[in-house]
Amino acid sequence: MTAHDHHDHDHDHDHEGSALPEIALRVKALESILVEKGYVDRAALDVLIETYETRIGPRNGARVVAKAWADPAYRDRLRADASAAIAELGFIGRQGEHMVAVENTPDTHNLVVCTLCSCYPWPVLGLPPVWYKSAPYRSRAVIDPRGVLADFGVALPPETKIRVWDSTAETRYLVIPMRPAGTEGWDEDALAGLVSRDSMIGADVAHAPGDAR
Repeated sequence: MTAHDHHDHDHDHDHEGSALPEIALRVKALESILVEKGYVDRAALDVLIETYETRIGPRNGARVVAKAWADPAYRDRLRADASAAIAELGFIGRQGEHMVAVENTPDTHNLVVCTLCSCYPWPVLGLPPVWYKSAPYRSRAVIDPRGVLADFGVALPPETKIRVWDSTAETRYLVIPMRPAGTEGWDEDALAGLVSRDSMIGADVAHAPGDAR
């Protein structure tokens, strides 16, 4: 069963639909000019974007999750006031002013989506992945979250409830994945290495020790 938390979207930016918004068209035009003149290598630019999407950006969120796993008092503060707890670690910014942390348990798995566009907590997760902004994910995450998770390779027990959180311009969400077994006594740096960007969106689970994903 799925519980979907609805929020009014009062966005201050263009919604993404089938047509690119004007700013995206301008960026693509500028990129094409720079590539044509030899100022920018498109392949190198793609690598740079991928690095910020999947490596550098999500490290902040991984540190937040690792600290929550290792420090019960911090986890309590994170769940009570995620914005303040995240700011304790110096991660602040316009795309993450009001944060809410939701914690996965054996009974409940949380999944984050923005049904109208692509609201996303940049200070802790970096750049949003392309799939997060896509229309199929935005619609299917609400209608068929278990199927979406299966597409990501996540198979949950039938009795596990999936709760879908709808981000808005005012509220962004961070999923605290369940801590993997076999990590007792690990320090925060080691724990952070098990936390992926997708697990903090809810589209994955934390890596198990020795998992080379």
